[in-house]
Amino acid sequence: MTARRIQTLLALVFLGLGGWCLLMPAMVERLALLPEFQHNSATTRLLMGCFGPQAVLCGTVILLSEFKAKTFLVFGLVGSIPFFAFNYYFLFVVQMFTPLMWLDFAGNVAILTLCLWGWRLKRAEIG
Repeated sequence: MTARRIQTLLALVFLGLGGWCLLMPAMVERLALLPEFQHNSATTRLLMGCFGPQAVLCGTVILLSEFKAKTFLVFGLVGSIPFFAFNYYFLFVVQMFTPLMWLDFAGNVAILTLCLWGWRLKRAEIG
């Protein structure tokens, strides 16, 4: 496995989940939010859909950039740890999400894991 391949896998996490929010926001709302928090309106589809283009943009930038070791490390920490707090708060404190939101948690674990792996590989490539 190369650091470049890790970077491509990282981009696919963003492109996949972001594309889902962009193309199917009503489905994401229905599957991710508990029924008492669903509004199923044009406004909530718009707001849910707003996450999609941002994630697709991020995935595209990741795919087309050349990460340094430091980029992998910083992106992994900043791109996952705050989202672990988000997942915890809305899964366990406010309890708005369905168990399917563990998929988002798994995505964040994948981001952190891939970035730490890419960081190690990139450091080894540099020597």
